[in-house]
Amino acid sequence: MVCASLRWEILEAQSLDSLRASGKRLILTFWHGRIFTAAYHFRGRGIIVMISQHRDGDYIARVLQHFGNQPARGSSSRGSLGATIECLRGMKKGRDCGITIDGPRGPRYVAKPGAAYLARKSGNPVVPFNISAERKWIMRSWDHFQIPRPFSRAVFLSADPIYVDADATDEQIDVAEKEVQRSLDALVVRGDSWWGGEPDK
Repeated sequence: MVCASLRWEILEAQSLDSLRASGKRLILTFWHGRIFTAAYHFRGRGIIVMISQHRDGDYIARVLQHFGNQPARGSSSRGSLGATIECLRGMKKGRDCGITIDGPRGPRYVAKPGAAYLARKSGNPVVPFNISAERKWIMRSWDHFQIPRPFSRAVFLSADPIYVDADATDEQIDVAEKEVQRSLDALVVRGDSWWGGEPDK
């Protein structure tokens, strides 16, 4: 109900639908604290989202399923192999993949490895995105979990897709991972400052 009341602006660096129309699936990367609005924005898409096997992941998994997406239980700290395989299989079947890139325990706004590896193995691009709300509650959690206030304005921003060659070296993978971090950092600054506010840190 909260998200349905928001006044949305959508700005994509490259149309996500056009990427899909070209035969690509998307590896959507975003910050853990923005999953409330992300689950709503991508509702009904059948996206496979990596969610931790920790207890807090249980609730998020149920919310994702409610909104028509599929959790893949695993993270950088536990169950990552199984979740990675599930995402790769899903993309082969035409489904997008989502990763809360600083989960499951932080540090906040620090991207963990994994997205570039998926890009290399699948041939699909990493697409960083961010959702910011003008008025919101920020929880006192490690990720600064955000819940927008009803009838707030919200902006969805995506960055240019990041491609990784199938024969990319470890050094090239590292370069791509750093580009994911830079893109997400820039999106947070841009989005959180959209109405003249200060970016979350």
